[in-house]
Amino acid sequence: MDFSSKAADEVRRLSLAESFRDDMDIVAKQRHNPFVKEGRVDTDAYIEFVTQFNEFINHEPKPFQRIIDRDMRL
Repeated sequence: MDFSSKAADEVRRLSLAESFRDDMDIVAKQRHNPFVKEGRVDTDAYIEFVTQFNEFINHEPKPFQRIIDRDMRL
């Protein structure tokens, strides 16, 4: 997507506004990762989220198929 010169000028002008930078600092400070608890990744929370999301979108799990290739190289 290409910005028109008018849009680019507006973005530059907005980036110079102190109030905009202050607002972005507030947003950044309030950001958090819901899968990190006490500084460690909570894999149970992630698995629970993915399971519920798949239920929500009615994702049909594929049956497990064993890989039968003996010589796999990347």
